[in-house]
Amino acid sequence: MRHIYHVVLYIFMVSFLIIYPGTSYSLTLDEALTLAKESIPSYKASLFSVRSSEALYDASLSPYLPTLDASTFQKHTYTSGADFTTRYYDVTLSYTLFDGGNRWANRHIARLNFNISREYLRENLLALAYNVKVAFYSVIAFKETVAQRKIQLEDAQKDYEIAEGRYNFGVAKLSDVLQASVRFEQAKLDVIQAEGDLKNALSDLNSLIGRPLDSDYHLEGSLDLNINLPDREQIAHAALQRPDIKQSEDTYKIAEYTKSLTASALFPTLSAQASYLKTSGGLSGSIFPEEKVASLTATWNLFELKNYFSLKSSRFEQDVAMEKLSDLKRQVLLEINKAYEDFLTAANTIPVAQQRLRTAEHNFSQARGEYQVGKGDILSLVLAERTLADAREELIISKLNLLLSKVLLENIAGVENLELLTAQKKE
Repeated sequence: MRHIYHVVLYIFMVSFLIIYPGTSYSLTLDEALTLAKESIPSYKASLFSVRSSEALYDASLSPYLPTLDASTFQKHTYTSGADFTTRYYDVTLSYTLFDGGNRWANRHIARLNFNISREYLRENLLALAYNVKVAFYSVIAFKETVAQRKIQLEDAQKDYEIAEGRYNFGVAKLSDVLQASVRFEQAKLDVIQAEGDLKNALSDLNSLIGRPLDSDYHLEGSLDLNINLPDREQIAHAALQRPDIKQSEDTYKIAEYTKSLTASALFPTLSAQASYLKTSGGLSGSIFPEEKVASLTATWNLFELKNYFSLKSSRFEQDVAMEKLSDLKRQVLLEINKAYEDFLTAANTIPVAQQRLRTAEHNFSQARGEYQVGKGDILSLVLAERTLADAREELIISKLNLLLSKVLLENIAGVENLELLTAQKKE
């Protein structure tokens, strides 16, 4: 009963947000992922593809079962002396006793195609999670950028007011006011640009989660995350279980069964039939109005040149599949190594960016104090303020790069969260 209550409550909340898109609400990363699964057409298409492959796999069981056919027809004959009607009824039960492994190979190929479609679904889910995470963290970063640029606008405005005040008192030149004014106007443009970038980032996220593109809301998340990175070997081992590698392995197995399927043409086919035939009508009636027939049929294609060359070709295709699998594993391990190094590089930039910000804050405070008492010049103050602005944004970018490096590493490794690998190792 409680489960039904929670489902109804969730449907009500989603419907309310769709009807009132301007309503402000909070969104977590997990909620964004859930909404994306429900709204992305490509993910839904992959779900239908899995069902289709499952149906074909079930259909591959058919050759192992007998077939039952029924037929009937009526023939009316006109002659010079009379006309008559003949009716035929036929029911035949057939079963394949041996086909050289044809149905066995087709059954396994259908199973592997079903596995491939499920791995494609998992691959689609990983790509969806990657896109949502990138969009989610990008929105957070742009929101912080907007906030920081507004702070910089306040700093630039205050510098402009200080320069204007000193000029009015006759202790500063007009060029000081102009220099501060130029920086003040640039700070305004920076805020406008950041707000435009934020709207575009929100559009990307809204498109993924099925919300109106112009929706805005609070994101429950932060760029300051404590990331416990598993060791390189553990990530590489997980990457070898990626959906595309699983698909390639299944493709290799399909090549093996295709070879068996091709070889089945070199063997005889043995089948059994049981028929019941009834004939009625006719000019003088049938001699045997009812017939019950049981038969055993063996068919063997003793020679057909293409069968041998088809078998030879299937062996080469198996070698092709193996080499493609090996090359894919090579590429994946290379991507893991490079992504791992990119993550370490991004992690190492954060302490440097933090130290740069502290230095820039101190330098700006010093430059403003010196200018206010007439010991510094306006160019040093504007440069210090500009450097502080760059340092603040550089720290945001460094944090975002670290998160995006983690998200990319998760995508390459084929896992939803690297922390899960760390937990598995501890267990």
